[in-house]
Amino acid sequence: MFSTDSDSLHKAIPVEKIRYDERGLVPAIVQDYLDGTVLMMAWMNQESLQKTLETAETWFWSRSRQELWHKGATSGHIQKVRSIRYDCDSDALLIGVEQIGDIACHTGERSCFHQVDGKITAPPGDTLSQLFQVICDRRDHPTESSYTCKLFAGGDNKILKKIGEETAEVVMAFKDDDQEAIAGEVADLLYHTMVALAHHQVDLKAVYRKLQERRR
Repeated sequence: MFSTDSDSLHKAIPVEKIRYDERGLVPAIVQDYLDGTVLMMAWMNQESLQKTLETAETWFWSRSRQELWHKGATSGHIQKVRSIRYDCDSDALLIGVEQIGDIACHTGERSCFHQVDGKITAPPGDTLSQLFQVICDRRDHPTESSYTCKLFAGGDNKILKKIGEETAEVVMAFKDDDQEAIAGEVADLLYHTMVALAHHQVDLKAVYRKLQERRR
């Protein structure tokens, strides 16, 4: 897991360039820094943005209470800031965070954007994260007709055998320099690898964290 200090954040976003509205506010979209899930939207003024940069944790401006608020100060679900970007007009912020407790919404959901037609549903992340959610759901709620459930039922013997087969097919696709086959075989390998992760109770985000560490 990598850390972000206030100096690097200050360099990433010069406060004087941000354009606030007539109320002195700018919208801030908060997303998970690993899988891109949109967690919430809130408002910042210059003071809350400054405190966010200084502490590397999110601070916002409450329009109803007319005061600063430190996200997670009461619940413990603070947001450690990993990156801040501003848009082409400098009038909106995009903040990548590590969400402590994986809960951003006051309702206890991961994301404030968890409703579709009045029903609670998991917010979309990147394609691999969404696929991993489906795989974990198959593991926890098995059905006879599901290929994924059949893999889980076969345990390591079946799952790892498939990973071996798919790895060989990936190698052959690269050997043949067939771009369509390469994409398809790599997709198969990723899918079966994620089944193995789910089978061993390893979160995909743990893999993302390792990749982030190595990237730095």
